[in-house]
Amino acid sequence: MTANLLKAEIHCHIEGAAPPALALAQAQRYGVDPASFMQGDGYAWTDFAEFIEAYDRVAALFRTRQDYALLTETYLAELAAANTIYSEIIISPDHGDRIDLGADAYLDGICEGIHAAEEKHGIVTRIIVTGERHFGPESVINAARYAAKCRNPLVTGFNLAGEERMNRVADYAPAFDIARDAGLGLTIHAGEVCGAFSVRDALDLVRPARIGHGVRCIEDSELVQRLVEEKVVLEVCPGSNVALNVFPDFESHPLAQLVAAGVRVCINSDDPPFFRTSLAREYEVAASIMNFSTAQINRMTRTALESAFVDEATRQALLARFDKAVDAVGDRDTNLA
Repeated sequence: MTANLLKAEIHCHIEGAAPPALALAQAQRYGVDPASFMQGDGYAWTDFAEFIEAYDRVAALFRTRQDYALLTETYLAELAAANTIYSEIIISPDHGDRIDLGADAYLDGICEGIHAAEEKHGIVTRIIVTGERHFGPESVINAARYAAKCRNPLVTGFNLAGEERMNRVADYAPAFDIARDAGLGLTIHAGEVCGAFSVRDALDLVRPARIGHGVRCIEDSELVQRLVEEKVVLEVCPGSNVALNVFPDFESHPLAQLVAAGVRVCINSDDPPFFRTSLAREYEVAASIMNFSTAQINRMTRTALESAFVDEATRQALLARFDKAVDAVGDRDTNLA
């Protein structure tokens, strides 16, 4: 069992983390028919395009600063209950503007939820601002400018997410230059819906410290070796990959192959309730289905902390907390299943 293991997550979209019960309450509050996004007790979609539509409908249920504070604190409390000590959440200032809340109020609400969760539960959280590639390069550049200028100490990274099949990575490279010059950590969604070429483009044009997903790199052995040599971290989300049919099941997921090859990886949940998962379940799947040992899972968690977009003092404090917990039980190299 992995319930008692300390955990960390560096790839989760905040609107995509909305628990269905909270979404239903928000729908009732705003007079929205839940049939537009729910089926039974879960979110309704059948393919990637419908997933994006369902995601947007759920995101539209959060309209005020207070809504975003509630959403953020609710999700972080869930993580803390699963022994998660660190989280990075992906946010979109564009969304704040699109719902007429404004990027600043949107960010303020999220920060309010972060501070409340840390005070109540001890979980440390940072924010990754993302641009959404399906809204075009100029929108992504504006998101990078916002991240660079907001000077919020919780905003420590920049990302590119959205429909991976739209436009070229080169179209968005200027946004990453802006974020890099501002000292933000860089990560990018690649190698999920699209193949190994998108990972290669990301490495060549963005030079990120991390890649969101990246699992399609397994289609190119030379690319896998390049990831090893450049020590780029893959933010792997197995439940998301299986739900979106990137791979048919957990048994065929390449996480074990990536670990065996020496790629730096960590475990994440992406948009957990949309994929009927959670960070706790992702850890359990790693142990019980993928047959990773406690030691291997702990190494993936440590990778998440080592590659976190935080100042060095915070990183060392998190690592000390994690290592103390691991040492207390022993870093057993035995199968948890």
